[in-house]
Amino acid sequence: MINQIILTAIILVAIVLVLAFTELSYRRLDLPSEITRKFTHFTSTLSTILFPFIFTSHWPVLVLALFFFMLLFLSRHGTRLDSIHKINRKSVGSFILPAALYITFLISYLLREKFFYILPILILGICDPMASILGMNLKRKNRQIRVFGHTLQKTVLGTLSFLVCSFLISVIALYLYMGVFNLKTFWLALVVSVVATGTEMFAKKGWDNLFIPLSVQLVLILFLS
Repeated sequence: MINQIILTAIILVAIVLVLAFTELSYRRLDLPSEITRKFTHFTSTLSTILFPFIFTSHWPVLVLALFFFMLLFLSRHGTRLDSIHKINRKSVGSFILPAALYITFLISYLLREKFFYILPILILGICDPMASILGMNLKRKNRQIRVFGHTLQKTVLGTLSFLVCSFLISVIALYLYMGVFNLKTFWLALVVSVVATGTEMFAKKGWDNLFIPLSVQLVLILFLS
């Protein structure tokens, strides 16, 4: 129990340091807030990959999620965390992320399957920021996706990069998890990547932070449970 408390405290300090470093970089280097926001998303999300191995209960993760949420929520007004909040679009993604991490962890914890947390978080932590940055910054020969006459907020390049990235991550992760690369590994990785990409494509205003990991978890539960 003492070890769990110490680990929770260490991670709390690490979260504050990451946010402080990002804010300092934003102010000193005059970086675009979209870049610093995605950097925070990348580092904070991937830093939780080891949670299933270091926490024997979901309660420490809940404490961390609540702390992270309150820190972001209380700083939404003013200029304390412009590196995250100062964007030219409506998004609740930063507030949803802590809840998404906890819910994803809780489901994997209840199912006693660490992999059901690891793969969804890898896809969320790596593919989502990469697709967003590419989609927003590479304008040439890039256009927004239209579905049934409706223009989505996602771009073709960003969506394709998400699909490829999530497929490669899924193939490698499933191979390491299953210990074999066969047709099932390939097709399951393809299903995971297509479902995750579809979720990312249609989710709006930052809700993809929640629905991406949950959609990946659903696929894993259906095919691996």
